[in-house]
Amino acid sequence: MMSWQTALAIGSGGFIGAILRAYLNGLISHKLPHALPFGTLSVNLIGSFVMGVLVAYFMYSNFFSTTTKSFLSTGILGALTTYSTFAIESFLLLKGGTFFLGFLNITINAFGSIIMAGVGFYLVKYFTK
Repeated sequence: MMSWQTALAIGSGGFIGAILRAYLNGLISHKLPHALPFGTLSVNLIGSFVMGVLVAYFMYSNFFSTTTKSFLSTGILGALTTYSTFAIESFLLLKGGTFFLGFLNITINAFGSIIMAGVGFYLVKYFTK
């Protein structure tokens, strides 16, 4: 059973993460206008990297409480990264006939996010030895 403190932490983090996603997505999309949705791609890759860093840090440190871990990971990063936006943008690229960009977006989001999570994880593991 989730405590009310954890629920409040996740909700607060989600509020921050959603606003951060909208801001970063808009900023990146404005600075890099392109048929490939760089805004969503960037927040997904950045969020995955930070998640890898946090999970590794959580594993090798007892510094953060469960509530704080939930605030940072499920709350902020859960709202910062966005699978549904990635899905619809990929669908619209494919539907519009830009198959190369559609599959490129799918490939970079899927594999890039996993790679970035791993890079973040192993950076923390390496530097906390």
